[in-house]
Amino acid sequence: MKNRLEELRKERGIKQDELAEALEVSRQTIGSLENGRYNPSIILAFKIAEFFNMSIEEIFIYRENVNHEK
Repeated sequence: MKNRLEELRKERGIKQDELAEALEVSRQTIGSLENGRYNPSIILAFKIAEFFNMSIEEIFIYRENVNHEK
């Protein structure tokens, strides 16, 4: 899953450790999220969306290759 976390964080001039503290996670978690190595729990996704005053869908981009045959 891709996300806009790094872009949004940098636009607002927030450091990884500042965001981590606000979300009550480690700086490493923020780095892993930004690099796409970690997908957040639904609770963390909601916390991130609330922090940025955005919807989850505005931050996280979910794409699945599904063959929808009828």
